[in-house]
Amino acid sequence: MSEVPMIAIVDDDESVRVATSSLVRSFGFKTTVFASAEDFLASPTMPRTACLVTDVQMPTMSGIELFEALRARGVALPVIFITSFPEERVKRRAQEAGAAGFLAKPFDADTMMGCVFEALKGQPLPR
Repeated sequence: MSEVPMIAIVDDDESVRVATSSLVRSFGFKTTVFASAEDFLASPTMPRTACLVTDVQMPTMSGIELFEALRARGVALPVIFITSFPEERVKRRAQEAGAAGFLAKPFDADTMMGCVFEALKGQPLPR
């Protein structure tokens, strides 16, 4: 039996972390949540993460900076960005770097999960 993919959620807003984690778990995935990009980068679960959902605007390291830090380390993890401030310039930067998705908060559950399933194409999925 294949391992259920782990989805990491990084957002400085606890209510967003809890709601997004609950949504993703309802589709049969495992989740792990982090309040900051730095916490995720330091986590022992980071190497087992199949997909990352991250806020763009966070206090010390933005989601875009997290994405760039992962790429600099050679980590080709699919990343879905979520943001309350969907600026076209930031969206373009994320998409050009290879983001798996860019969603404005509040996002639709079906849209989020569509991004997750698309990001995980070719990997074993739950159920």
